[in-house]
Amino acid sequence: MTIPVEGILLIPVAAALLSAVSPNSRTASAVSIMGSAAVLAVSIPICMAAFGGTVTEYGLWYVDGLSSVFILIIGVVGLMSSMYSYGYLSHDEEHGEIGSKDIRQYHIMFNMFIAAMLSIFVVSSVGIMWIAIEITTLVSAFLVGFYRRNSALEATWKYLMICSVGITLGLVGITLMYASASHILGGDPGALDWPVLFGAAADLDPMLIKMAFIFIIIGFGTKMGLVPMHTWLPDAHSQSPTPVSALLSAALLNCALYAILRFQMIADVTVPGFASVLMIGFGMLSLAVAGAFILISKDIKRMLAYSSIEHMGIIAIGFGIGSPLAVFGALFHIIAHSVTKPLLFFSAGNVIQGYGTRDMGDVRGLRKSMPATAFMLGAGTLAIVGLPPFSVFVGEITVLAGAVDAGMYPVAVLTAAFLVLVFAGFTRNIFPMMKGEPEGEVKAPRGVLRMLPMATLLLITLFLGLFMPEIMSDALWSIADWFTGAT
Repeated sequence: MTIPVEGILLIPVAAALLSAVSPNSRTASAVSIMGSAAVLAVSIPICMAAFGGTVTEYGLWYVDGLSSVFILIIGVVGLMSSMYSYGYLSHDEEHGEIGSKDIRQYHIMFNMFIAAMLSIFVVSSVGIMWIAIEITTLVSAFLVGFYRRNSALEATWKYLMICSVGITLGLVGITLMYASASHILGGDPGALDWPVLFGAAADLDPMLIKMAFIFIIIGFGTKMGLVPMHTWLPDAHSQSPTPVSALLSAALLNCALYAILRFQMIADVTVPGFASVLMIGFGMLSLAVAGAFILISKDIKRMLAYSSIEHMGIIAIGFGIGSPLAVFGALFHIIAHSVTKPLLFFSAGNVIQGYGTRDMGDVRGLRKSMPATAFMLGAGTLAIVGLPPFSVFVGEITVLAGAVDAGMYPVAVLTAAFLVLVFAGFTRNIFPMMKGEPEGEVKAPRGVLRMLPMATLLLITLFLGLFMPEIMSDALWSIADWFTGAT
């Protein structure tokens, strides 16, 4: 049975068009929520088919177990972000920061951003995948600069320039890989299709593949937020509307990660071990630098941005270790981070709008002034630093166990040490905000569509930390075995 993969792309495009002709901001918001819900609903059967061992592959389209993980994440995070956007943007409209036209434009770009990200995970050609990743940069730039403040515009230009340079380097890597494949595949029109490249990996030129992967991990690693190519990320996250920050962290970074993983699988066949060393090296550097900046951060959204860099580092380390256990942990950690980080961003958005500041030192008495938000922020903090029983703990401990199982004891020890540093930074910055008395008037944001996404995400991260559904466990182990060549 042919699964209409293109339907998952048409839904957000249609939602963008309907937002453009909506008579008011409320209608545009409702269209986005319904569109995001439809994306999630359509993605489930497509991904379940891929998890079940079948691959949706015909012509342009390609969906397998690995891409299904990322598609489902976009479906969940997109829906939660669109719901939270309603109350968040309504607050800004009520306070005269934006108008109804701005909100309609926001939803047009929001839905096009979803469409661009989804297209990365459903195409067979790595060339089209590269184009889609570049489109995500262009579309999301409008969202990063949504408020048109000088600081937001500066962050937007920095984001565009750095990520454009990075994606260009990624294109060089793809070109080198194609040059190696062309000697084997000749004039095969599918020579840029990932399944074809992967099938020919054993015969590719090792030197060209080494050069290609260096360009790929630096180029796409820029978009992924790996240190030292990460410099755009704290500015973009801090200046974006909060629901956009959640999407950038929980969905956009995964897009570049996915590209790197596809090429790592090829490199692991052609030159075993080479890509793993680079993944561990960049991952460890990212974890160390992010931990240091989390410790000294004052801006809550910048701190959460560095936390995203930290978690991308952990994931890179897991895939770099390369054993089935470590890859299973990295795959699970992708899911855990993606459902936990939006909870923190949404909580931070409530705090910023209630207190009128992003400086954590200026926020006191949160437990009294905004008890529900304080609870969500506290629980989200415990979750993101990897305390049990939350899902991030399961991902981190599994990656550490994978390092020990593979005999990489220095990697395990250093990773654990940096995680302790991150724990110290979060507790030092977040929990003092709960204590004391509020200084001045606090206008606590309210609304069901603010709290419902936060409560949903908290329940998901808690549930996955306590109970891993058998279908998820089987799917992730199947992907991990396939990724590492164990099957």
